[in-house]
Amino acid sequence: MRVELDVPKCVASGQCVMAAPDVFDQRDDDGVAILLEERPGAELLDDVREAVAVCPAAAIRLVER
Repeated sequence: MRVELDVPKCVASGQCVMAAPDVFDQRDDDGVAILLEERPGAELLDDVREAVAVCPAAAIRLVER
C-alpha cells in the first residue's frame, strides 16, 4: 500500500499527524502536512486509514496495489 498526499489541498489542520504521527508531520512555517513514510508497514495501516477519514480537505489517499 502507498500513501498519497495532495499537498496543495492540505489545510494544515494537523488531524493526520494526530492520527498517524509515524507517517505524517507538519512543516514548521505553515503547518502543511509532510509525508514521512510513503509505504508504511502493516502495523501503521489502521492509523493511516484513520488519517484519511479525518482529513477535512480529503488530501490523503491510501492506494492499495
